[in-house]
Amino acid sequence: MAAGSNGDRARRCSKSNADSGFLGLRPTSVDPALRRRRRGPRNKKRGWRRLAQEPLGLEVDQFLEDVRLQERTTGGLVSEAPDEKLFFVDTGSKEKEWKRKKTRVQKKSLLLQKPLRVDLVLENTSKIPAPKDILAHQVPNAKKLRRKEQLWEKLAKQGELPRDVRRAQARLLNPPMAKTKPGPEDTIQRPFYDLWAPDNPLDKPLEGQDAFFLEQTKKKGVRRPPRLHIKPSPAPAVEVTPAGASYNPTFEDHQALLLAAHEVELQREKEAGKLERRLALPATEQAATQASTFRELCEGLLEESDGEAEQDTGEEPEAGGAETSQAPGRLPSVEKKTEQQRRREKAARRLRVQQVALRAARLRHQELFRLRGIKAQVAQRLAELARRREQRRIRRLAEADKPRRLGRLKYQAPDIDVQLSDELSGSLRTLKPEGHILRDRFKSFQRRNMIEPRERAKFKRKYKVKLVEKRAFREIQLQRLMPAPCSSVKHL
Repeated sequence: MAAGSNGDRARRCSKSNADSGFLGLRPTSVDPALRRRRRGPRNKKRGWRRLAQEPLGLEVDQFLEDVRLQERTTGGLVSEAPDEKLFFVDTGSKEKEWKRKKTRVQKKSLLLQKPLRVDLVLENTSKIPAPKDILAHQVPNAKKLRRKEQLWEKLAKQGELPRDVRRAQARLLNPPMAKTKPGPEDTIQRPFYDLWAPDNPLDKPLEGQDAFFLEQTKKKGVRRPPRLHIKPSPAPAVEVTPAGASYNPTFEDHQALLLAAHEVELQREKEAGKLERRLALPATEQAATQASTFRELCEGLLEESDGEAEQDTGEEPEAGGAETSQAPGRLPSVEKKTEQQRRREKAARRLRVQQVALRAARLRHQELFRLRGIKAQVAQRLAELARRREQRRIRRLAEADKPRRLGRLKYQAPDIDVQLSDELSGSLRTLKPEGHILRDRFKSFQRRNMIEPRERAKFKRKYKVKLVEKRAFREIQLQRLMPAPCSSVKHL
């Protein structure tokens, strides 16, 4: 085994030496020139790698890399460069002469012209120019623009200029006037006008044009519908409070306001009493107790069970008799009609139709003699409709000032802000304020049908509140409850 393994190792070494391109010192070494060349596919990646690893491929790669390095550093091959570019004649150091001849200002200017080190580091040292960016030199629609320029050159020879050139010439001939801001006196002299009126001065430039075109081009706004000019309620926006609500009212005005507030309270008590009377039990009945409720629940349970047993026993013979009495019977036979009967029925139907048509014609003929009565009925009907229409108009006018039902809640009038006789004050300094301005405005919106009546949202907790007593608080409470030690006990 050892000998065989040594032979294999020697064989691999000789093969590697033969592949290296040099003649080995072993007796088994083979001249690379005499060694048989391996063949294989060259159009595969495996063939490229094999060719690159061969001595000829390595030499070609090294040569090409050297050529690329010379092109990057010197801009071309050194063998092809002229002598002036490769060598220079040393005539001595000129640094001292330069320092001696140049003044301080000149040296400073030359130092400022010298590029910085950071710029030199970032500078591209390659002598090969960057590839030309074709896209950077391309112009979009170059062919179209070229044809357009040729066309305008041809038209310029005929005396026709482009539109932008004509506009520029027109602006030079007629320069625009400078816009001046209107002063306060111009604003005062300008007349007022209604924005929604048909004779609006802003609509004069748009007269004679298509309305649909103006609306689609946003040059003319949509006309305000006439229903928006009508107020939702004729009630005043701000209601003047009665004279009795003043801080120093007269006796008559204050008593009139107290009377109005008293009537409101009486009406509330009346409504509450009516509700209590409706919900109260009748005088003949008594309030339900636990015993009476249990008796009503058990009412008729035992009696119904006894009666059902008796009914079951009594119904048994009846059911048996019914079964014995029932017997399968034949269906009643339907007699077929004869031809004579059918002819008679057909003639009777035809006669009835003729009688109905004759009676309708007779009634239409008699309607001619009832024209006077029909006219009187029509006039009476029209008068009734006019009377109803007038009643609806009067009722609508009477209810126009009242708030309408806009939501699920009804409008509730606010309480009258009134002070009793002993609460009146003759001075504004000691006056007790009544009401709230925000609440008053909110109620005014509801009264004028601008918003629906609302109520405050009720907060409902979704979880049960758990109270926990902290340990520190419990210790403080225990210390307070514990009795203090007696002084006599200390002495003992």
